[in-house]
Formats: sequence, C-alpha cells, structure tokens
Amino acid sequence: MRCVILDDYQQVATSYADWSLLDGAEVTSVSEHLEGETLVDALAGAAVVIVMRERTPVTSALLDRLPELRLVVTSGMRNAAIDLDACRERGIAVCGTTSRSTPPVELTWALVLGLVRHLGAESTAFREGGPWQSTVGVDLAGATLGVVGLGKIGRRVADIGRAFGMEVLGWSPHLTDERAAEAGARRAGSLAELMAAADVVTLHLVLSDSTRGLVGAPELAAMRPSAYLVNTSRAGLVDTDALLDALRAGRIAGAGLDVFDEEPLPTDHPLRSLPQVLATPHLGYVTAANYRTYFAEAVEDVAAWLAGTPTRLLT
Repeated sequence: MRCVILDDYQQVATSYADWSLLDGAEVTSVSEHLEGETLVDALAGAAVVIVMRERTPVTSALLDRLPELRLVVTSGMRNAAIDLDACRERGIAVCGTTSRSTPPVELTWALVLGLVRHLGAESTAFREGGPWQSTVGVDLAGATLGVVGLGKIGRRVADIGRAFGMEVLGWSPHLTDERAAEAGARRAGSLAELMAAADVVTLHLVLSDSTRGLVGAPELAAMRPSAYLVNTSRAGLVDTDALLDALRAGRIAGAGLDVFDEEPLPTDHPLRSLPQVLATPHLGYVTAANYRTYFAEAVEDVAAWLAGTPTRLLT
C-alpha cells in the first residue's frame, strides 16, 4: 500500500509518529508544495494521502486522476479544501485528527505585539546596523481589542487582551449580550461599530458563504488610521484588494497576517513588500505538540481504516 504525506514543509512528519506501525506500507513524504501534473504524478498509485489542513485542495478534478485513492486523512476535524461530496461519491473515506486550540491564540498575540511594538522594523535595523530606536510603540493597557468571533479561540484571545488591561469588544452574526459577557467582552451592536471603536481588530470566524469577504472596503474605512487588523483565521474573511488599498493609503496602521488567498504566497505579491504588514507563512497550528497529535493520529486513522473500523470520519 502506498501512502503519501503532502506539504511536509519542515520534513518532520515521519519523525513525529511511528509510521512503522503500518506494517508493509510504503510511506512517502513530500516537502515542497505541488500543483497540477506534478501533484498527480506524486500521488500516482497511492491508496492513502495525508494532507495538512487546507494546504493542498482535494478537488473532484484531482480525484478523477487518482483512481486508486481510497483514504484521505487531514489534520484537524474540518478542512474546507477537501470536496467531501466528491470523496463520498467515489467511496473514498476522509478522516481527521484532533488539535489544540492554544497555538493560534499564541500566534495571534505574537502578531499583535509585533505590530504595536514594531518588532519587524526594529529587529531588522538591529541586525543590519540601522538606527538605534526609530519607532514609538503603542500601549495595549487601556486600548480596545475587537474580537470578531468569540468561539473557542476568540474567547482565549479575549482573555489575554483583558490580562493586558484592554477593554474587549466582541461581535459575530449571532452573538448575544449574554455570551459576550461570559467571554468577558461587551457586544458591539454591529461589525462597523466594532471596527470603529477598536485599536486592534482580530478575526476568529469560520469561513462560509456568509462570512466570505466580511471585512471589505467599508469595514476597513470604519477603522481609525491608528488601528491594526490581525487575521490568523481564514484569508477569505478579508477582501485582500481592499486591505491593500487601505494599507497603501494609510487608512489603517498595519496588518498582522498568517493566512492568504494563495499559499504559498507568490514572491512578488504586494503583501510581501508593504512595510505595514507583519506576516507569517500560515504557522497558526504549526507547533511540536500539534504535529505530534496530527501525525500520530494520522497513523491511527490509517491503521483503523485498514482494520475495517475507520475512526474520526468526516464523510
């Protein structure tokens, strides 16, 4: 049986789990991101493919080229890049793994702190012999944190904001005053109200038809020129062209980003060169503890499927 692990960027998948438990399986790890014919070639003859959440789309067109594929395992229990209906129609099982919610919370705050204290510019100047202190940081204590989406991750982000002495505003389409209060936040009456009042806006919503493009030109225009936007959730929540316009025009102070419409982001993309952008290459869930969970449970998923008792099914 051939098993292919895709998008193993750090080349660590085989070290975070014991793949020898899949007795007789040929396990191949691919470290570069593949598309088109190179992806089809890499998966030729594979019965099992292991994907990291939303790095490589598993589409109906791709599945048509992989007649021997019988099992897809994804990190996490939700992956919008997998066509579950197409898998179901072809009798391909799709299984997930559990994950910890703390890593994206921590990265969110790494980006917030990096933005307000200008760590990118100051660190670069330090390494390159530039000016010794060239920026003035922004205080978080007494500032307002706007959390769009007070779910499992958003609530923990709000907790840390309060620990910094920030007032927390929350908003989501179905948020009530009671649930906002339980998260230690005050419910904003509208997204526009939150955007206008917050010094830092951070997004923590699931991407859906109703939330795609939620933050567009009108919402960005509502923000103050001194405010920052942070997105470690889903790129599709934000209209990228509108964000680029707002940054270039100085209508917001900066953006902290970990998710992008296209990944890996092209080297000539304007987000890579704007000085107001502090960005990371989709590292939200990339931690040792999460990788141990992802890959160990991926092995479990394959073993259970081979035994005829698939676990953590998404289809």
